[in-house]
Amino acid sequence: MSKSFYNHINHEIDQILSDDLYKNERFINSPQQTEVKLKDGKEVMNFCANDYLGLANNKDIKDAAANSIHEDGFGMASVRFICGTNDLHRKLEKKLSSFLGFEDCILYVACFDANGGLFEPLFDHEDAIISDSLNHASLIDGIRLCKAKRYRYKHSDMQDLEKCLQQADDDLTNHKVIVTDGVFSMDGTFAKLDKIVELAQKYDALVMLDDCHATGFIGENGRGTAEYFGLEGKIDILSSTLGKALGGASGGFICAKENVIKLLKQKSRPYLFSNALSPSIVSASIKALDIIKEEPKRRERLKENTSYFRKEMKSLGFVIKGDMHPITPVMLGDAKTAQSMSKMLLEDGLYAIGFFYPVVPKGEARIRLQITSEHTKKQLDKAIEIFGKVGKELKVI
Repeated sequence: MSKSFYNHINHEIDQILSDDLYKNERFINSPQQTEVKLKDGKEVMNFCANDYLGLANNKDIKDAAANSIHEDGFGMASVRFICGTNDLHRKLEKKLSSFLGFEDCILYVACFDANGGLFEPLFDHEDAIISDSLNHASLIDGIRLCKAKRYRYKHSDMQDLEKCLQQADDDLTNHKVIVTDGVFSMDGTFAKLDKIVELAQKYDALVMLDDCHATGFIGENGRGTAEYFGLEGKIDILSSTLGKALGGASGGFICAKENVIKLLKQKSRPYLFSNALSPSIVSASIKALDIIKEEPKRRERLKENTSYFRKEMKSLGFVIKGDMHPITPVMLGDAKTAQSMSKMLLEDGLYAIGFFYPVVPKGEARIRLQITSEHTKKQLDKAIEIFGKVGKELKVI
């Protein structure tokens, strides 16, 4: 046992605490929905879940999961290539690829694993990966595992992206891939996908899109950022999640051409060395896709709620970052202020979490709110009222 190691760990924790950057976990004793019960029994409005379409506690989805447990068991107890592939896995892969307009799909236990296992099998030291500076941590980690040359362009800066593409050509790289989030999760902003695709075509590069915060609810039919920009069929590789709008459990996936998926199933380490996704989650996700197709009013309500809430919050004097997306960051700057606001909001019945370094850059602390289709007008108005009260008490408006 090394005392110096544990002393080092304690010092790290103490430093995080002294910098007001320590993240405390709160406990929920109810299903995930717009109103949740805390450990102490207090019921509060929830404005920070990824449950964009309100499917996390949907009865039809819960029934699909429960029926699958009875019919298919609790887990597969195997990786896919040994004895872990159920008919449901291929059914969902085909359903996802068809819905999103790709040839094929591969399932992972999480999108973090999907992104982590994507790049190393497909790109080598002669290739170039060109990544937005604010891409999700899973993309960053996945790229680090790959031997390809790495280039990073300033966030959504198309001139800098073009410079990186030119540099990759000057470096005589073989294949080039531009990697971007579709929607940046901390800011609620869209990638400039139209410009990215244009540059990709100009420089003969692939486009890889992480669409976790868009799949199921962005675009006319919920097909995500590419549909929103009218660019379906222009994306080479797409990763996304089952853990947000599609029921909120777990699971991730990659969609691409059939030969790309075939190679990933042979070489992607998180796929080869992780148990198959539980059949109950797979079955529930299939049902979620059906609901998304059959109930477009959920997307309509979400769009209306988002527009109304953003407008009213801005009218109070809050600085709201992002585009017209359900992710609604209330910018505060100071980490301590963000933590204080989160506590005061909770005391008044509103569950919302402060985000600060290292999740966001230093000096850009915020309360990140997420609107859902199931928030009522009464809940939205009450949240706005609480924010107005707390904002004045903290002198941020």
